[in-house]
Amino acid sequence: MSAQPTAIEPDYAPEGAPATRRVNRRARTYGTLLVVLGVIMLVAGVGAWGAVAQGLGQEKVDVTDTAPAFVGQRVDAPWEAWAQSEAIRTDLQQMTDGRTYAEVDREDPIRPSVATGTFLRASLMTSVIAFGVSLAVVGVGVGFVLGGLGLRSLARRDGGALTA
Repeated sequence: MSAQPTAIEPDYAPEGAPATRRVNRRARTYGTLLVVLGVIMLVAGVGAWGAVAQGLGQEKVDVTDTAPAFVGQRVDAPWEAWAQSEAIRTDLQQMTDGRTYAEVDREDPIRPSVATGTFLRASLMTSVIAFGVSLAVVGVGVGFVLGGLGLRSLARRDGGALTA
């Protein structure tokens, strides 16, 4: 017989019998499921962060000198992508005298350059959001792991209130 019961033991024991430990199998199973899902989310979040960083790094873009921070660094992290996006915004404002793409006349020869800059900014900001989502997935994964471990701990608690 195993040292740890795998089912809910009765609340009573015959006189003279050693007290047994209660285990709620359903709570333990749900706890295990939460831990497994949490680990999967942790791996997925870290993998997504790495994939976005690698994709940005492969473009071999360095933060330009008009950026508010991280000048000269390779764009492969959210803060560098944001800084380069701000540099592009500054360059576009100077090029258009503060006008947006929508405000630049269709016949203006700078319009294609403004369109390209606007698209680049949007792509960089999308990368920043992707980094944030991957970090959120990691956070949820940590929460699932901790919740699952807590549920498993409660399921094994002697005399706990959990029932099947």
